[in-house]
Amino acid sequence: MNKITINTAVPYDVVMERGLLSRAGELALGVSDQCKVCIVTDENTHRLYNDTVAESMALSGFDVYKITFPGGEMTKTIDYFSTLLEFLAENQFTRSDMLVALGGGVIGDLTGFAAASYLRGVGFIQIPTTLLAAVDASVGGKTAINLVAGKNLAGAFHQPKLVIYDPATAETLSHDIFLDGLAEAAKSGVIEDRELFEYILAADEPPFSEFVMRLVDSSVRVKAKLVEQDEHDGGVRQLLNFGHTSAHAIERLSNYDISHGHAVATGMLIASKAALVNKWSRSDCYSQIKTFLVRYGYDTECRFTPEQMAAAASVDKKRRGDTISVVIPLDIGECALMDIPASGLVDFFKAGI
Repeated sequence: MNKITINTAVPYDVVMERGLLSRAGELALGVSDQCKVCIVTDENTHRLYNDTVAESMALSGFDVYKITFPGGEMTKTIDYFSTLLEFLAENQFTRSDMLVALGGGVIGDLTGFAAASYLRGVGFIQIPTTLLAAVDASVGGKTAINLVAGKNLAGAFHQPKLVIYDPATAETLSHDIFLDGLAEAAKSGVIEDRELFEYILAADEPPFSEFVMRLVDSSVRVKAKLVEQDEHDGGVRQLLNFGHTSAHAIERLSNYDISHGHAVATGMLIASKAALVNKWSRSDCYSQIKTFLVRYGYDTECRFTPEQMAAAASVDKKRRGDTISVVIPLDIGECALMDIPASGLVDFFKAGI
């Protein structure tokens, strides 16, 4: 079993191996006494994996409760957040009880924020079932829901007790959903791990499970390094937002019809082209990122105008007063934070689009 320890204020492990869903209860006993657990999932994940995880938890002596939400970004709302909190209260969950996020990044974000908020904080375990959640959302302790004004504007830092990833779950993903995660893995390569980016770019039909494990292992190690240096996102951890200023604007403008990973793919292209046009980067990262996107079949066009993008990005949580931080690739494997005036967003997007 592959294990990566995340050394935050309270350290926790990310464990990866085929077949771990059926051992979830056994692994949970390593971080918790027998207690009530609430498995939070979405409708599709419930159909595929809920019985396996619930049975494993029950066999290990946990008292299992389950709640299922619709799939998709529109579930990350105050209404569903409230529904989850009320469910926990109605079933008399206490501070010694625990939540289990079983699903993609939406379920992980919603569950984590509920765990941070209910009784001022209860424990939770992340069991990501999408590649995107495995390489990014399940690790690092960022939890959030969306507001009408924008994405992830209400949330908290709340680290999980444990992250469990079973790469067999990747085999049930559609091609588009797999590409969501692949884009975030490529992002990790651009910001910190040139070998990972080159591996993705050059991969010639490796065994699927080997490919997935390399993506997850390398991406988690990149994220762990930055989170350990900056747990609460005040500095270097913001490098993980490469492509995200554009991505969150794209998601909002499309009413979330464009998924997060595909939006990040476009966002990386925009940021790298803006860096090239403005001579901020040392090498032509734009061409290399575009080669990756074309190879795997991403849409390389942004359907929105620079003015629309700037208006949507102006409410991004990375804005501080009259400035906003964007992540600029200097070279593949090295990025930097750059503060630009919020009034300069239109010019940034004109250069990138």
